[in-house]
Amino acid sequence: MSSESLSREIRKWELVALLVNVTVGAGILKLPSDVQRSVGNYSLLAFIVCALIIGLIALCFAEVGSQFSGTGGPYLYAKETFGVAPAFLVGWLMWLTRLAGFATLVQVFVAYLGYFWPAAESGLPRTAVITTLVVVLTVINLVGVKQSARTSDVFTVSKLIPLLLFIIVGLLFINPARFTFTSAPTFGSFTSAVFVLVYVFSGFEAVLINSGEVRQPQRAIPFALIVALSGAVVLFLLIQIVCIGVLPDLANSQRPLADASYIFLGTAGPVIISLGALISIFGTLNVIMLACTRLPFAMAAQHQLPAPLARIHNRFRTPHISILTCAAAALLIALPGTFIYAVKITVITRVIVYASTCAALPILRRQAPVESSFKVSAGIPISIVCVALCVWLLLGSDWREARDVSIAIVVGLVVYGLTRMTSTSRFRRPMKPSADQDT
Repeated sequence: MSSESLSREIRKWELVALLVNVTVGAGILKLPSDVQRSVGNYSLLAFIVCALIIGLIALCFAEVGSQFSGTGGPYLYAKETFGVAPAFLVGWLMWLTRLAGFATLVQVFVAYLGYFWPAAESGLPRTAVITTLVVVLTVINLVGVKQSARTSDVFTVSKLIPLLLFIIVGLLFINPARFTFTSAPTFGSFTSAVFVLVYVFSGFEAVLINSGEVRQPQRAIPFALIVALSGAVVLFLLIQIVCIGVLPDLANSQRPLADASYIFLGTAGPVIISLGALISIFGTLNVIMLACTRLPFAMAAQHQLPAPLARIHNRFRTPHISILTCAAAALLIALPGTFIYAVKITVITRVIVYASTCAALPILRRQAPVESSFKVSAGIPISIVCVALCVWLLLGSDWREARDVSIAIVVGLVVYGLTRMTSTSRFRRPMKPSADQDT
């Protein structure tokens, strides 16, 4: 797919900021207590194991991503290795996941805002907040990817400040006696904890959708993935260490970071953490909007979704039809405040995307159409291990999740089929004779 008409305004460190922004999201604000409840202090080991799994998958993404410069990310990788129809399914599921994830995070944003303004959680104020949030993010993305990336830079730094304050001060109040390891958890409970933590480390694949707007993506993508995910791993581990060492009843906390911060920062602690949560969620929403709107653009350019979605604004050089369509869909989903099917299948659709990209690595090596600027040592064995891990995760999915994926696939295939039929009929339609020919 050609994406030369898109403006390449995302620089290397801005790509790092986008990746940090989408990885360090709302999950780390809640999951420390959930994982602790499941496996106790072995939650630290669960973080490490999950980081290793995601790290291996990210290495596959780094090599595969370094061979492409167009917009689409995993969708584009699947198209070049497995064909058009599988690529459409990958892109379709990625889009639905991010659209639903956007709407879900909007609900979380409203809930945290309710800490300062209780009226925001219901009625007209809630509608006004959600609408304003969607409109602001839409304008940012309409004006240009450069402005969106700059916004991401600002919110990445802003979200990290309270988390770094939490870590730096919290480390001084740690009680070493709390780091005791009693009986080991069962394999099932430990596996469950690792599975849950996949949500914390995931999301990086969404940023790669915007490769067509990244400067020198073949070099920037591997660098940004390694730097951003390495930093996220250290950050998450330190947060968990502080939570365990400071908060006695961590397993039963609903807001672990806020509760822990109260112990060593007093009443100011929950306020700082809550503000940080709002900033963090807004930053993540910005990244999701950026990625979500480019997927329909990329797929429409391949005649897999209606053609208007591939249009680019003459002035701003952004896919304005796709942006407005995604914004409208996100608003319609967010306003009712319900958890829709796509939210339930977020994890399983991500695992499918991960598996498709990891499986693409050995195929691309065999084809070798492009000299990759990043090559993983033992890449083929690593890709096989990653695919096996993804299959293992999928086999552990509940039947309801499988049903939800099946529903999403059927809907997507219908849209895909209708679009292809329309495109084919348009090209085959005979031209109407001109007036001169009639005479």
